[in-house]
This record gives sequence, C-alpha cells and structure tokens, in this order.
Amino acid sequence: MSLAADLAQALTYNSGLSASTSFSFIMYVNIAAYKFISLDNLEELRPQYQALCEKLGLKGTVLLTPEGINMFVSGTREHIDVYLAWVRSDARLADLEWKESLSNEQSHRRMLVRIKKEIITMRMPLIKPELGRAPSVDPKTLKRWLDQGHDDDGVPVVMMETRNAFEVDVGTFENTLDYRIDKFTEFPAVAAAHKDELQGKTVVTFCTGGIRCEKAAIHMQNIGYDRVYQLDGGILKYFEEVGGDHYNGDCFVFDYRTALNPKLEPTETVQCFACRAVVTPRQQLAPEYMVGVSCPHCAKPAGEQAADADAAAAR
Repeated sequence: MSLAADLAQALTYNSGLSASTSFSFIMYVNIAAYKFISLDNLEELRPQYQALCEKLGLKGTVLLTPEGINMFVSGTREHIDVYLAWVRSDARLADLEWKESLSNEQSHRRMLVRIKKEIITMRMPLIKPELGRAPSVDPKTLKRWLDQGHDDDGVPVVMMETRNAFEVDVGTFENTLDYRIDKFTEFPAVAAAHKDELQGKTVVTFCTGGIRCEKAAIHMQNIGYDRVYQLDGGILKYFEEVGGDHYNGDCFVFDYRTALNPKLEPTETVQCFACRAVVTPRQQLAPEYMVGVSCPHCAKPAGEQAADADAAAAR
C-alpha cells in the first residue's frame, strides 16, 4: 500500500472523530521518538505528515531528514494511536519505538513538520547510526551498575553528558562528567580532549531521549574509546523504567512543560521569555523575575532599570 493510501486509511480509522471534537477532563499523551534510517522522499512525506497531524488535532514537531526521523507529538490517546499506526505502516519505520508521558495540556502549541539536514546537528557526516549503533545499556542495567559502582566486568562506570549546559543545570545523574557545552557541535572536540583521562573506565553517554548520546557514542568509538555505551532511550526512558535513582533534579524538555520530574510529571520550572534561561521555582521568587519581562539571569541592576524607566517616561 502506498503512503498516500495509508494516509487515507488513517484519516477514516478514527470513526468520524475530528480535531474539533470536544472532550472533558482529557489527558494528553506526549510521545518522543526517533529512528536513524535513510529517507529519500522527504518532499513527499512532509505534507502527508502535516495533513494527518492536523486532521487528528496533534501538536508538536516532526523532523524529517535524510538520516532519519525525530518527533515530539502530543494528542489524545486514540489519535496518537492512529498516528503511530500510520507512521509504522511505512516499512522503514515499522519497528519505531517511542517514549510516553501524560499531561493535562498538549505539550506544544502548534504542529510543525520540517525537513532538515540532520536529526540533531553534529556536522560529522561519517557518523551513520543506521549502519551500526554503538553498544547501548538499558536503564535497569545502568541502575544496577550505578548501584554497585562498576559494570559487570568490574570496570568503574562514568556518566557523560551530551546535552547543553542550560539543560544540565535543571538536573543530571550523580557524579556526571559535564563539560559545559553550549551546542552539540562542540561535543566531538570535547570528547577527543578528554579521551586519555577516561582510559580504563566504562563511559555511558546520555541525553534527553537518546539521539545525541547515540551519535556521541559512535563518535567516541571512532576516535578510540575502548568502553563506551549510550543510555538506551535517554533520561526519559530511564525515568519511565527506573525512576529517579542516581539522578538529581528534573529533566529539561523542549516544550511548554520545560522540565519533567522522575515521575514524568511537569514541574514548576519555566524558561524566561526574555533570555530563554531556565528559571527554577526558587528563582521565580526573586524580585528580578517578572513574567514575560526578565529573570535573575538577565535582569539589569536596579539603577539601570530605574534609568530605563525614566527614559521611557520622558519619551
């Protein structure tokens, strides 16, 4: 069956339900999924994804790239199931796996389907996860390693961040190597610079949902790391299967919820509208925090604020 036919079937599968159907006390399902697989018909796929998501009232982001797909999509249970069944009707994505969380509101405000060069920008074209992944460790096994302080061969385990510094500040694993990168394209140089000091240790890379740490682990293998794994499914899968053991804080997510706790529940952490910095509940109590205006990270000193106010009044 063609993708166009699959789309038509999916649109009728929901038995007359539409995006405008009214529900009371509804819970929304938020899914995160990706797969590294060659996709060569992106211009054909994009409008099909957009049309189906709009028909089902889904909101979020779908990235279509030559190296695969990445998606964060939110909708009702029934509509998410219809969407996933349609996605997996494409033989290339038949084994797509995803992570779920629930919320009282949809996690995104609109629906975007975009074509990009990479699922996550790394600018390392020789890294092709489709051709072979780095070894992965599942959450339950990782918890056991962290409980005992070493892997099953008795080698000390070291956790390595692949996320940006502002994400790490919201929460991370205990005793994690955090090199304070500002963007993922900085990771290859950082990994190379610290390779020698990590000899003789088992390094586990991790990220929010698995994409960055998958590319990171492959790169580390390529440059000579002896024992490197990626955390399968990232922090979100760890929360889902294990909870918060060995993890401090919450997990930053790129949607209106800002951060999820180990129960995969939204927290009161927010992002500043002005500077996009993460603002914790405690920081929101500071006088510098004004919704939509400023936060302790970007607020000007009181004297400058007063001068700005006087200047505005004089105009």
